[in-house]
Amino acid sequence: MSDWRKSDWRQKPRVQMPDYTDQAALNEVEGQLSQYPPLVFAGEARRLKAQLAAASRGEAFLLQGGDCAESFEQFSADAIRDTFKVMLQMAMVLTYGAKVPVIKVGRMAGQFAKPRSAPTEVQNDVELPSYRGDIINELAFTPTARIPDPKRMLQAYTQAAATLNLLRAFSTGGYADVNQVHAWTLGFTASDKAEAYRELANRISDTLDFMRAAGVNQDTAHTLQSVDYYTSHESLLLEYEEALTRLDTTSGKWLAGSGHMIWIGDRTRQPEGAHVEFARGVLNPIGLKCGPTTTTEDLKILMSKLNPENEAGRLTLIARFGNGKVDDHLPQLIRAVKEEGANVVWVCDPMHGNTVKSNSGYKTRFFNAILQEIRDFFAVHQSEGTVPGGVHFEMTGQDVTECTGGLRAVSDEDLSARYHTACDPRLNASQSLELAFLVAEELSALRSARQVQQVG
Repeated sequence: MSDWRKSDWRQKPRVQMPDYTDQAALNEVEGQLSQYPPLVFAGEARRLKAQLAAASRGEAFLLQGGDCAESFEQFSADAIRDTFKVMLQMAMVLTYGAKVPVIKVGRMAGQFAKPRSAPTEVQNDVELPSYRGDIINELAFTPTARIPDPKRMLQAYTQAAATLNLLRAFSTGGYADVNQVHAWTLGFTASDKAEAYRELANRISDTLDFMRAAGVNQDTAHTLQSVDYYTSHESLLLEYEEALTRLDTTSGKWLAGSGHMIWIGDRTRQPEGAHVEFARGVLNPIGLKCGPTTTTEDLKILMSKLNPENEAGRLTLIARFGNGKVDDHLPQLIRAVKEEGANVVWVCDPMHGNTVKSNSGYKTRFFNAILQEIRDFFAVHQSEGTVPGGVHFEMTGQDVTECTGGLRAVSDEDLSARYHTACDPRLNASQSLELAFLVAEELSALRSARQVQQVG
């Protein structure tokens, strides 16, 4: 894009970003980051874009999931492994239901910054700046901790690099072997409470048995042992993003080197704002959160800015309305996309519109509300004759108690037991896998309905 420079966002209105008090320290950090290697590479971003193009046509399905905000303090190899493991299990179940490849994209190795509903928060009559994620300031409620510190970007980069290194090893080193992944899933369905999902798990077992009998095994099919696994995050802290942006010499285009896919949040999608200006110039796949205040006119302008060549796989629209509100908002946005003839991937984020305060005072999300928003999302797409291309979850492989409901019936009283999130409540491993089974049922029903329509 010849009219774009990676620093152009600095001339645009900025929101949800910190005001650093030490400009010299900020300049020094940006200079250091600009000399560091990119975390991802252009070829990987192009491969993801091609796979997302398939999802826009119903030939693949996107599973995007991971932390609401990655933590410096809770960073560990075990936590990365456990989330990766659950994502693989979910992907296998979804693949069986959809009968198409599942694209695995983690909210990992970069999801350090969070937009906030207010610039300050009050505790015990003391008002301090809001916590904005570990890349910006600290969670501790003290005046010093809440001062934005640019050096935290360097720690974020180091942690992201280590996370990516481990994910790449897991993806290609045998840990992702399809038979091992299914064995983990059988462990989940062994519970009496999971009996409803056992039949589907047994059908997957039968399929794997048939493949082995036909001579398709780890020795003859490399794809049974390795997976493509990508990273994504909200492109919120633009000083960090710009410093890691690199020119791809193969294409002559700019790559956001911080992650394979970046997205623009519902609070930062102003058509003339800094975040849209930055995202429009990089070659990566771009996500755009669409909430209840997204108008059809704004969406048309944003699609034109973010995907002027109408490239398939370039733009993913992530709908996040809340349970009971999908019918009020999604149909008109789908029709606006149709009117423009735009190539997009439609994805459901059933998390961000369903956050409530529990009776015990914790922020939580109800499993059934999350599930119902997904079902409404699928129903609207079936009615409109369009393709539901994926789902987007805040989740963890850890056994946390942050969202209520699910097979294990986490209750309001249980929330305090293992409530570890620094920001928003996440699905635990059991809830995540249960949702995968339920989404697989939706995908299977949708596929059957399409086959009936084709025969008719």
